[in-house]
Amino acid sequence: MRIGELARRTGVSERSLRYYEQQGLLAPDRTPGGHRDYPERAVDRVIRIQELLAANLCTSKIATLLPCMRDADGGPAAVATPRLVTELAAERARIDRTIADLLRSREVLDEVIKTAREAG
Repeated sequence: MRIGELARRTGVSERSLRYYEQQGLLAPDRTPGGHRDYPERAVDRVIRIQELLAANLCTSKIATLLPCMRDADGGPAAVATPRLVTELAAERARIDRTIADLLRSREVLDEVIKTAREAG
């Protein structure tokens, strides 16, 4: 499929798809005319990239991680290394800390809202 169709099917801009290619996250074939030609599985790959970016992983970490994941369901592939597992555990711990910080912030806001409602 061409880049425009992949962009339409995934909701990701063509510019982002080209960036993913530059970062080694996507590897399209080329037509004889030089146009990008993405396989059907690229849809799942782009969705997986978007999920990992939303988890605040950088593209270099994602490039390391993607070969260890199945595109279709995000499950583990057979090539995960102990080092990668250690790095991913550290990322998960960072996400847990961020969630805890956000929950504390929400509690403070809840108290402010409650106090403001009672005063008003």
